[in-house]
Amino acid sequence: MSKAYETIKLEREDSILWLILNRPHRLNAFNDVLMEELADALDTAEKDPSVRCVVVTGEGDRAFSAGADVTMFPKATPVKAEEFSRLGQKVFSKIEEMSKPVIAAINGFALGGGLELALACDFRIAAEHAELGSPEINLGLIPGWGGTQRLVRIVGLAKAKEMVMLGIRLKAEEALKIGLVHKVVHYEKLRDEVREIAKKLSEGPPVALKYAKFALNFGTQVPLEAGLRMESGLMALTFSTEDLKEGVEAFMSRRKPEFKGK
Repeated sequence: MSKAYETIKLEREDSILWLILNRPHRLNAFNDVLMEELADALDTAEKDPSVRCVVVTGEGDRAFSAGADVTMFPKATPVKAEEFSRLGQKVFSKIEEMSKPVIAAINGFALGGGLELALACDFRIAAEHAELGSPEINLGLIPGWGGTQRLVRIVGLAKAKEMVMLGIRLKAEEALKIGLVHKVVHYEKLRDEVREIAKKLSEGPPVALKYAKFALNFGTQVPLEAGLRMESGLMALTFSTEDLKEGVEAFMSRRKPEFKGK
């Protein structure tokens, strides 16, 4: 993970990779370059076995990401807009499909595409001053990077309609109440809190975590019986891993397991 990016910073802490959106002058809004570099960084992290957990956050204390950079809109045609929408969907789906857990450390505004990025992550930890919303309707738009789909699955149809169709923003504590974020902490404690969660995840069994994430994300999108069959198959696959043997032996010996991802 030694690549140099124009719009992203990478920081490594043991098996945790911090992926920092680095356009603070534009509230870490997405342009073509940031989208392409995010895709590349995610692909590289996926292939690196030494990375056990990824954290996505924004540079500075103002914004996680304010979404798409609106300065690009006047030049966009319907064809280009559809292509950019599909690109964003594909990039954010990389997070959902990634074999490793991904945490969104929401350090400020998570609006529009910024919220859609956070929605694709497995965990969302927000600073107290963060605001989350889908304000696209105020520009005459609708979400285009998965917001109309993932938001419903996380907070339910009624609340998703309120956020998308009225364009309301939620304070962090309001987002916590409806299950949009998992935890709210003071900004100065955000990195430490996220690091603790990432550390716990990175010490877990990588193969089992991969299968659990897959079953949770995709088993809930099919009929119950199909989801149950998927769960059984993935659970059975864990019996082929050395980590299962290690977990059982550690439990029997009353010691902490050391999972290797094998």
